[in-house]
Amino acid sequence: MESEIAELNEQTNQPDLWDNPDAARALLQKKSGLEKSLSELKTLESDYNNLVDLYEMAPEDPDVLADIEKLGDAAHRAKFITLFREPADNNGAFLFIQAGAGGTEAQDWAQMLSRMYARWAERHGFSCEVIEEHEGDTAGIKNITYRISGDRAYGWLKNEIGVHRLVRISPFNANGKRQTSFASVDVWPDVDDSIDIEINDKDLRIDTYRSSGAGGQHVNKTDSAVRITHIPTGIVVTCQNERSQFQNKDMAMKILRSRLYELELEKRAAEENAAKAAQKKIEWGSQIRNYVLYPYQLVKDVRTGVEKTDSAAVLDGDLDDFMLAALSRD
Repeated sequence: MESEIAELNEQTNQPDLWDNPDAARALLQKKSGLEKSLSELKTLESDYNNLVDLYEMAPEDPDVLADIEKLGDAAHRAKFITLFREPADNNGAFLFIQAGAGGTEAQDWAQMLSRMYARWAERHGFSCEVIEEHEGDTAGIKNITYRISGDRAYGWLKNEIGVHRLVRISPFNANGKRQTSFASVDVWPDVDDSIDIEINDKDLRIDTYRSSGAGGQHVNKTDSAVRITHIPTGIVVTCQNERSQFQNKDMAMKILRSRLYELELEKRAAEENAAKAAQKKIEWGSQIRNYVLYPYQLVKDVRTGVEKTDSAAVLDGDLDDFMLAALSRD
């Protein structure tokens, strides 16, 4: 990693660096990410050496033993630090969950997924803000957009994109029949100002309307919700959870910039014949992960083969093993 950073330093010192601003920004972001990763690894090495000394002096001290266990968990995660190499991997993320066909069953499953990712974010110390949410007709949610802020949130979450399948005994069927439900997950990086995304005002159609959910005393009294349509791409983003039209517009623009950035990444990948797999229809056979709650307990990732029998823990946010396996595969 140090040799790679040294090579990047040479490139950033070239006099023609800013002849191509986009390439320069990408190069500097990559260098910054690697330097951050190297710093974390060196800190981990220093903590290890300190704990070795402490353990030799007090091998039965409960505090020392607890610190060793924590260090072990950190070391396990540190093995994958070098896998966060894309410019946006260090950023926060927007996560979107959409219920599939199936009405109440699918909408309840979408809500279960939303709680799962919120708990995962909490476990990592990330903030998880609801940007947009549409409640289900009877129970659950039709869709939800989270803004997850934290170090490498996008890098962790980017492989969660796809269809998630649930098999269980339906809580909404009096006959107790087994039910299969689907929901899709999409993820975009939370693009900061260091990534240049050009948006022309004439390419935007901005509509306002009345909010229809939680949000305080202003909800349903003023046209504070905002819908922005990017005409060239057809991308539509909405926000209604902030307290003012100005705040909703600002957040909607952040999401739009992130969507356009992700679109640009996909275009570049396609040009290099390494595009992401197209998002499949939300139905049987297209899932990336199966969550079976009946007749047995098993959560299995179709892509990596990682499986866990403690489905309750997974639905409570225990997702790191799935994510790390997907990162290792990339």
